[in-house]
Amino acid sequence: MRFVWAVAAFVLATVMIGAGIAQRTIFQGPRTETTAISVEEETPYLLIDGAVLNQMPGTQTLRAQAEGDIFASYGRTADMEAWLADATYTRVGLDADGGLDISVVEPQAGTDDGAAADAAEEPGRSPVGSDLWLDEYQQTDLLIAPLQLPEEMSVLVAADGTAPAPSEVTVTWPLQTSTPWAGPLIVLGGILMAVGVFLYILGIRHVRRKRGPRRKGLPLPVTEPIDIAIDNDDDKGVISNSQAPTRRAVASGRRAFAVLPVVAVSALLFSGCSADAWPQLGATPTPTPTATVIAPEGQQAPAVTKAQAERILTRIAATVADADAAMDGDLAATRLEGAALAARDTNYKLRAAIADYAVPAPILAKPLEVVLPQAYDGWPRSVIAVADDDESKTSSIMLMTQQDAWSEYKLSYIASLEASTTLPDLAPAYIGASQVEPDSPFLLLPPDQVAAAYADVINNTENSEYYDLFEAEGDQMRVAIAADRQRRLDDFNQTGASTGKFEFTSEPGAHAPFALQTVESGAIVAVNISEVENITPTVAEAYIRLPSNKAVQAITGTDQSLTGFATTYIDQVFFYVPNGGSNEKIRLLGYSSSVLDAKIL
Repeated sequence: MRFVWAVAAFVLATVMIGAGIAQRTIFQGPRTETTAISVEEETPYLLIDGAVLNQMPGTQTLRAQAEGDIFASYGRTADMEAWLADATYTRVGLDADGGLDISVVEPQAGTDDGAAADAAEEPGRSPVGSDLWLDEYQQTDLLIAPLQLPEEMSVLVAADGTAPAPSEVTVTWPLQTSTPWAGPLIVLGGILMAVGVFLYILGIRHVRRKRGPRRKGLPLPVTEPIDIAIDNDDDKGVISNSQAPTRRAVASGRRAFAVLPVVAVSALLFSGCSADAWPQLGATPTPTPTATVIAPEGQQAPAVTKAQAERILTRIAATVADADAAMDGDLAATRLEGAALAARDTNYKLRAAIADYAVPAPILAKPLEVVLPQAYDGWPRSVIAVADDDESKTSSIMLMTQQDAWSEYKLSYIASLEASTTLPDLAPAYIGASQVEPDSPFLLLPPDQVAAAYADVINNTENSEYYDLFEAEGDQMRVAIAADRQRRLDDFNQTGASTGKFEFTSEPGAHAPFALQTVESGAIVAVNISEVENITPTVAEAYIRLPSNKAVQAITGTDQSLTGFATTYIDQVFFYVPNGGSNEKIRLLGYSSSVLDAKIL
């Protein structure tokens, strides 16, 4: 009977395990769904709309095949359409019935955008390395890009901007093919197989016991021992048991017989261990509420993501580092503008004339501690970022701007953060902040008046009408300017006090301010201030000599003048300006200073 139950267990186990494996193999069905995009007319760009990518839920896998290099990038649909506004491209969308709508889009006519016209003059514009993309991919012959994009984003596929874009493109989605009973069937089948093995072993043991010695016959007479003489030289009469199995060998064979099904069961169990092979009986977890910042109604999308900002700053830092090494102002101008470029240009001139003149501090790119993008769909669009350098224990605050869809981001302001600086509360990068108008009346001071007010405080200290608007505690810029002026005045008075005069003045710089809103309706404001140092003679026919000022000598070409010298320093400054109803004062966040120009009066 034990053998009957063992066979029944084996049969049932085989059926259950087979059914479980079949669910995971032949009965499971396809694991993916693929849409093929076939393009007939050749164009240099292929734009796949987000609606096509989101026909089915889950992640998307883009495959493009062609000979040579293949490029793919993704970003907001509106941004990509703006970049393609001057080009002919193929657009892939969905029609009213949910099918693919493939059409060729011609360049927009009658645009008033001069940048678009300039970009259109450049044939075969390469999409590689544009700051507009959230991410990009490059491969040869076959490109495979895993994506997970919402409907408001699209994918751009191209070769090099001149050659036709790949015509063989597919989008693949994973299908939800869970088999919740495969795991239980395989496990139960394994348990039944183990039970069958156990019953089979019990049956064999029972049969062996039944075949044991029987004592029901007559008793045999006791026999006397017989001595058998064995000749050592003759092997006859020797009984060898070398062919008979020992108890150890028999036992080992039984164990081997029992181990084989166990190994088989273990292998089968591992085949059903994935999560989708089991029923999900647990309750759906309740999400834990977290603090969120809600974007104001009608606010536009942020200019960049945090990862995108870090990638852009890395490119800027690499280009500026090459420009610093070569003292190449034209190269620096590809990634710098405004006050930042003006300071770099002067530095290159001075380093070309003075061998030991200091190299500018490198641009910090990562890690980015703060990214505050402007929430704006048009151009120009800007980003304020804060980066830290663990080695030098320094931090930089920067403003970078993209003028149009075809331009690269350029740094216009860069400053070192004060060591004790506490930034105001800022919106997260995925929301962004609105730009504050230069003449906004809702701040303690409009952004276009901040530079003039702070310059007046530097010139007149406590006598300035704006003195009480600025926080004096922690403002190291005023301390540094006062100390530097006193040092230079003392040096001048040693030889020129009786024949000349030394005057200082501060005034707003030539570059426009920029401000982004903070959470409390204040603003981070970037401005530049010019510090002008005038040295003029007070005695007729007296020369003003600056033998130790190598910077002025290098720029003007002389170290003496009958009319005097004027030296201009440029300050790039970031402030936090609270809203008009706040009790806070305007706080200095960071600054940098450098020589800008020198001339003979």
